[in-house]
Amino acid sequence: MQLSVPFVLASSSPRRQSLLSKVGFSFTSVSPDLDEVQIENESAHDMVARLAVEKASLVAKDHPSSLVLGSDTCVELHGSVLGKPESAAEARHMLSQLSGQTHSVYTGIALVHLSSSRVVSHVEQTSVTFASLSAKEIEDYVNTGSPMDKAGAYGIQDDQGAFFVKSIAGDFYTVMGLPLHQLYVLLRSRFPDLIRE
Repeated sequence: MQLSVPFVLASSSPRRQSLLSKVGFSFTSVSPDLDEVQIENESAHDMVARLAVEKASLVAKDHPSSLVLGSDTCVELHGSVLGKPESAAEARHMLSQLSGQTHSVYTGIALVHLSSSRVVSHVEQTSVTFASLSAKEIEDYVNTGSPMDKAGAYGIQDDQGAFFVKSIAGDFYTVMGLPLHQLYVLLRSRFPDLIRE
């Protein structure tokens, strides 16, 4: 799918960049300067929706004629949001919490086109069940350094974290951080004038 306006990804995430490239989008990436923090009493669903819109809107200010895509992902377990771990100890703790449990991954996406005053967003939720992990499995994984830049301290793709995922219910790409089907649906339904057939 090609667009008739410049397409900007409001993220420096290599996983999101890879997904957009693999499905054929031409785009540039701009990392928004934004504190990704949860507001008190804010649900995981509402947090990712808000942050996706804030990221896209912030980048769109400098790219008003472009279509800007923002996205945010978090892991929720028993009502608590697990973001990116700030230390190896926190990563170990998160993984021990996820061990043998089913958690939810929420990814919010937002498309902002300032020139036409359009802001649309959507949140996808996918359930992920982990196998039971031994202390050594957790320690070995944390020692790779991979958990440190991922919500919930694991990755499901190109990563040993995939070994721990017993099953998923929902969109796989939501867990990767960019639900491609919903992106396609939003583009087709809300921005048909910007699609070059």
